[in-house]
Amino acid sequence: MLADLAADAGAALAYTGVGIALMALGFVLVDVITPGNLREQIWIERNRNASLLVASNLLGVGIIVAMAIWTSQGAIGEALLASAVYGVIGLGAMALSFLLLDLLTPGQFRDVVADGAIHPAVWVTAALHLAVSFVVAAGLS
Repeated sequence: MLADLAADAGAALAYTGVGIALMALGFVLVDVITPGNLREQIWIERNRNASLLVASNLLGVGIIVAMAIWTSQGAIGEALLASAVYGVIGLGAMALSFLLLDLLTPGQFRDVVADGAIHPAVWVTAALHLAVSFVVAAGLS
């Protein structure tokens, strides 16, 4: 029983590490494809647009990693690798959908994110991030 608890705790720590690494990568990715410094925009300028965009990205990565863990079978190494791979696929899909939405809509979305006034386009993009995440997560089942 103690050995099982230790193994489960180790697996939980490993999955947590993968999840945190993917969320950090997601933050960096959003920071790269949007103008300005996200840390400054969120924590100093209190920009709600940037905050909502990053929050939807983090939730999306969490959904994908959680589903990868939920559906994992086999050895812990394979399950961790699957979580990482699907997480990266999700991040890529969210970034691509963000860029496509920016391309297909009027104006520059990058400018909307930097604006201090809340903008409806950010809510649409946040919903897109979550929808893409659910699609990737559903592909795991």
